Amino acid sequence: METRSTFFSTWDQYMYAGAGVCVTLAVLILLYHELRVFMVKDYKDRYDYVNLNEIRYFWYSVMAFILAGTFFANTIASRAIEANSMRWFYVRTFIVLGLTVIAYFVFFSLVKIYYPRYVERRLTKLRDTPRVSPSGNVMRKLTQSEVQEHHLEVTTKINDVHSIDYDVWIDDKTGFKKIEKYNAYQHAEECSECGYYTMKIDQEEVEQQPTLSNNGLLLKHYKCSYCGHREQHEVVIARLSENVA
Repeated sequence: METRSTFFSTWDQYMYAGAGVCVTLAVLILLYHELRVFMVKDYKDRYDYVNLNEIRYFWYSVMAFILAGTFFANTIASRAIEANSMRWFYVRTFIVLGLTVIAYFVFFSLVKIYYPRYVERRLTKLRDTPRVSPSGNVMRKLTQSEVQEHHLEVTTKINDVHSIDYDVWIDDKTGFKKIEKYNAYQHAEECSECGYYTMKIDQEEVEQQPTLSNNGLLLKHYKCSYCGHREQHEVVIARLSENVA
């Protein structure tokens, strides 16, 4: 009986220690990510970092919390198990591992479905934050119609025009321009069917090539990874004549 008591006492100590380590790791992962975000000074670079890494690091942190819960759950009713039979120890272990697997899939779905909404708000804020020119002046983001005037100048610098959005910032005092490129295929949008931010570009095709006298037409095919809903969006490609400097 004394041997069993020592075993459960040692077991609980290790489980509490494991839970503490996992909680600490989860917090450190979030702090590390936020520190990396803070250290990126350029808003465009910060946007790209958040877009590519925010959900991944958050999921790592969630997994660490799940493991912490697993360790802690393996200490529940230790005294009662000690006073009865060891088979309840194995029953508890089996139940806890089963609940851990369930928690993994439940939280994976929740993070995949709900967290992108928060990330999208953060990305929008980063994209719309006014830039500052080398002269120290606050820059203005051009409207879509104004961007058309610069569009071909941009696309001649970057050959692949598919899945690319451009923000053009201008310093009205000095004329300094900053052109920012955003990969649309990495960007999740709200699905009109299920309402989750799980809609991404699945395929693109140029429906009409731009000419010197007419605009072109780009057809973007979107697919929701949650409900499977599909949509098509048409994007106008500027006339070739508008690209002449």
